[in-house]
Amino acid sequence: MLTKLKRFFGIEHSSTSSSEKFVATIGGTIGISVTYLISYLLLDAESAALIVPSMGASAVLLFAVPHGALSQPWSLFMGHLVSALIGVCCYMLVPDVIIAAGLAVGLSIGAMHLLNCIHPPGGATALAAVIGGPAIHELGFMYILSPIYVNVLALFIIAVIFNSAFAWRRYPVCMMRFTEYKQTDDSSSHSPVLESHIEQAIKDMNIVVDVTAEDINRLFILSLEHADNDRLQTDQIKLGHYYTNGKHGNSWSVRQVIDESPNPDPENDLIIYRCSEGAHYGRSSSCTREEFARWAAREVIENDSLKR
Repeated sequence: MLTKLKRFFGIEHSSTSSSEKFVATIGGTIGISVTYLISYLLLDAESAALIVPSMGASAVLLFAVPHGALSQPWSLFMGHLVSALIGVCCYMLVPDVIIAAGLAVGLSIGAMHLLNCIHPPGGATALAAVIGGPAIHELGFMYILSPIYVNVLALFIIAVIFNSAFAWRRYPVCMMRFTEYKQTDDSSSHSPVLESHIEQAIKDMNIVVDVTAEDINRLFILSLEHADNDRLQTDQIKLGHYYTNGKHGNSWSVRQVIDESPNPDPENDLIIYRCSEGAHYGRSSSCTREEFARWAAREVIENDSLKR
């Protein structure tokens, strides 16, 4: 019975670490405080209160799920801006406020779908343009620029700066220095499934998910790797390659093997590594290859987008 109730309400076990939850809480507090201050300075307190719910919803995405597809800059900026434009137009062109409010949100959803920039808080931005009261109505199309664009820009900058302090949760997601999976070719024994297959599956199911096909493919490959072997073997630890311990929060770390002294005797088979990201960043140390293999959860590669 309890299992059925959990499934009905969508209650799932959270694997998110306590430190991650704490960081998200602090980030959201800082982000929305600054956003509200800007709204308060640009508008009166009553009107600012209508803007903040929209930005507060965005703060949840940017600070709680910074790597989510709906949190990325294109969705953030275009989701709010196109919704603000539609909201203002509906208020100006549709005399009945009830119909205008419905159209503002509905058309915003359709536009975000077409532009591939679905950002749920955009619906609140569109609605505020219709029911926001005289202070917002008087702004006309300036509503798009101020306070919406100004606040979105402020929230974005805060998210980039704040998340940059934590190596495991950079924002935007392309700022992650390492990808959490090993690139494999079509001959890989792990996964014959391509991103195009996943995209087609999503299309077949006709659903919207807050994760990219690439991320799903990573999840799929990593799951198979974990099923094959919980930890790497000593012969998989190679000179010049990068490895992560796969932990959460500030315990997460990436090490690169920078030198080695191979030896048939495991106790004398030594490697030297440097911490390339996360915990103990910049430090170098040595250990046996066997000890390193016990520490490592999987191999990672550098993010190509940051090399260019």
